[in-house]
Amino acid sequence: MDVFSRTFLPAASEAGLAVQTVTRHMPVFRRCVGSGDATILVTRCARPERPMAGEYLLLLTHRRLVVTQQTRVLHRLRLHLNTDLRELSNVTWSPDPRLHSVELAATAIDGIRERFLIRTRHPKQVWQLDALLNHAFRTRLRTPRERLVATIGEAPPVARPATFRPAVVR
Repeated sequence: MDVFSRTFLPAASEAGLAVQTVTRHMPVFRRCVGSGDATILVTRCARPERPMAGEYLLLLTHRRLVVTQQTRVLHRLRLHLNTDLRELSNVTWSPDPRLHSVELAATAIDGIRERFLIRTRHPKQVWQLDALLNHAFRTRLRTPRERLVATIGEAPPVARPATFRPAVVR
């Protein structure tokens, strides 16, 4: 059994996911996540701006964030988001123990702002989820220069031509 399977199944059972749900989503997750990547979190979530869009299942590993969607009527699965954590920017989350939920938001590399609402059963789970997200995103912070893919109109420092400045003779 590989690392992904060893960590995914306990995380799914801890989230209270039914075996049928896990079995159904597993092939999609397998295509997106490597066998050596450990699962941090598996949970159901919703999109606050589209509450009637269907069910979403969020998978967070040490390297990737994968979200699948199951439609309400035909129960079809589709991949909603599959991204490397390094490609996400402006990642925020706001725990709300009164509502037993955490809202996670991130901007994908294509510039689209994704928002997910994760509901928990108990207020203590809100803080556990906060700690997991903190571990996944804040402890792995990168400098803004590392996330920079390209700048338009600016030549790289090594490609700039040298300027000739004559020496002043006195």
